[in-house]
Amino acid sequence: MDVKKHPERRVLHIISIPFIYAAAIPVVILDIFTEIYHRVCFPLYNISYIKRSKYIKIDRPKLSYLNPFDKVNCMYCGYVNGFAAYFVAICGATEKYWCGIKHEGYKDLHMPEHHKEFLEYGDKKEYKNMSK
Repeated sequence: MDVKKHPERRVLHIISIPFIYAAAIPVVILDIFTEIYHRVCFPLYNISYIKRSKYIKIDRPKLSYLNPFDKVNCMYCGYVNGFAAYFVAICGATEKYWCGIKHEGYKDLHMPEHHKEFLEYGDKKEYKNMSK
């Protein structure tokens, strides 16, 4: 928690609060649309649901030693960061279903775990064999 190491930045932290919490609006909207997509399309594709509770954890506010402000911040971070991971998992499952071809190179790109099972980039022969 680097914020605790820098009490001299308190004013800067306070100034940043509206920018941090304004992000909640698009995140909640994206969450709603993601969940609708997840619940409607995954059964159509016969893809197993992604378990939301595996990603979104809001447990830190239960800690008695946190003040109310810290509890709200921890709740916010647990939701937003958990949702981001949940969203990536849903997108990954969708990509695995619809695509399954690796990108040309991962030198400057993080390779998601599910890409390890994908076809190599440019492997036309194996791609053609998939539909047989």
